[in-house]
Amino acid sequence: MGLAVMGAGFGRTGTNSLKLALEMLGFGPCHHMFEVLQDPTQLPYWQAAARGGAPDWNTVFEKFNSAVDWPSARYWRELSEFYPDAKVILSVRPEDKWIDSVHATIYPSMSSWESRPAGMRRDHGEMANETINNQIFDGKLGDREHAKTVYRAHIKEVQATIAPDRLLTFDVAEGWDPLCAFLGVAVPGEPFPRTNSTEDFKARVGAEQAARADT
Repeated sequence: MGLAVMGAGFGRTGTNSLKLALEMLGFGPCHHMFEVLQDPTQLPYWQAAARGGAPDWNTVFEKFNSAVDWPSARYWRELSEFYPDAKVILSVRPEDKWIDSVHATIYPSMSSWESRPAGMRRDHGEMANETINNQIFDGKLGDREHAKTVYRAHIKEVQATIAPDRLLTFDVAEGWDPLCAFLGVAVPGEPFPRTNSTEDFKARVGAEQAARADT
């Protein structure tokens, strides 16, 4: 299928809301970390990439028209070159709110991978920890000020690299108007999706842990 839209923003910048919005606008299916969790065929691609391999991106995204969130955002430069016609969305949010959300959700979940039983959840956690914590944040995602410095530098790097007419720096709090104008589509009559808050994330993780305990 090939990507028409790709996200360069870090996780916890409203990427799931952006995923749902893109799908509502006709740019779906949209790849997200959820797809790697839910589809066993996806994980080996990202494990190979984490080890320094060069995946066949057309195979990885065969079923997708767009991609946001980690792990794909880790490879924003490679993907923007591989799909030169794809529009790029850099999702952002205020940095203190971003790191608060990271430390309340994905960081503790990701960094506990070694304590999980052998299987896909453990393998996924190891891949996520290597891709995100080790490779992006030099193993210091838990260090609040270091993480914010990396976050700011990433935004500047994307903005300096991607041509302005190809890039939208977007806070999901802005809603439909800038996103639809950038993509050249009409504004839907439905509200902009708001999902995967810190509370949503914790509830989902809690439900998954309870389900595993019952098996």
